[in-house]
Amino acid sequence: MRLLKQRSMKVLMYESRESMGWAAAVTATKIFEKLLQKYNEVNVVFAAAPSQDEFLDALSKVKDVEWHRINAFHLDEYIGLPSSAPQRFSKYLDKRIFERVPFKSVNYVIPAGLESEPPEKLVTRYEELLKEYPLHLACIGIGENGHIAFNEPSVADFNDPHLVKIVKLDEKSRQQQVNDGCFENIEQVPTHAITLTIPAIMSSEHIVCVVPGERKKEAVFKTLEGPVTTECPASVLRRHPSANIFLDKKSASLIGGEE
Repeated sequence: MRLLKQRSMKVLMYESRESMGWAAAVTATKIFEKLLQKYNEVNVVFAAAPSQDEFLDALSKVKDVEWHRINAFHLDEYIGLPSSAPQRFSKYLDKRIFERVPFKSVNYVIPAGLESEPPEKLVTRYEELLKEYPLHLACIGIGENGHIAFNEPSVADFNDPHLVKIVKLDEKSRQQQVNDGCFENIEQVPTHAITLTIPAIMSSEHIVCVVPGERKKEAVFKTLEGPVTTECPASVLRRHPSANIFLDKKSASLIGGEE
C-alpha cells in the first residue's frame, strides 16, 4: 500500500483490486463505528458499478456493524428501464449489498412500481427524502470522464441548488457502460438518468471513493493533479474535509506516492 496525502484527502494505492476493496471496506466500517457513536441512525449512499464489486463484496461480509441502525440510499438511476432490467442500478445494489446485510431501510431513486411516474416527481420525492435523512457517508466511484454519480462534465455544477436532478448522459459515459459489459451496444444505454448532485455528495460528512482499473487512470490523474474544475467533476473531492480515495495499481499508474 502507498499513501498520498493532499490536504485533508487521503489517497491509498494497492497492488490489486481485491486488496483495495478490502481496505476500503475496513475504512468504511471504522467510519460507521465513529458515526454510530455520534448518531442514533446513520445514512449512507452507495454507487452502483462494476468498479465497486470488490468493495461491496468485502463490506457485505463485515459482521460487527450495527446495520439495523443504518439507512441505505443509492446514488443514481437510469430513466426508462423497466423494473425487471438487470442493468438497473437498484438491481446491482440489491445483489451486492442491500440484500446481504440487514439495513434499517433501503431507499431507491426509483422504487419498484413507480417507473411510470414523471421523472420530475421522482426527483422531488428523492430530494425530500435526502433532506429528511442527511448523508453521513457517501460511497462513490469516478467515471472515465471524471464524473461522480452522473454529474457529467457537461452538466456538473459545484454550486447546484438541488440535491437531485435529471441529467443527459455524455456519450463517453454511455460507452463506459458498454465497456463494463452492462449493455451490448451504446444504443441500448439510456440517454438520461436521475442523479444526486455534487453538493449532495459533498454534503456527506465522509466520502469513500473506490476507483480501480486501467481505464480510470486518466480521470484519477486529473482528479488529483489537475485543476479543480467541472471539466473533471471528481476534482471537487479535493475540497472535502474527509475524503478517502482507494486505487489499485492500474488506476494509480499516472500518479506518485510514498510508502
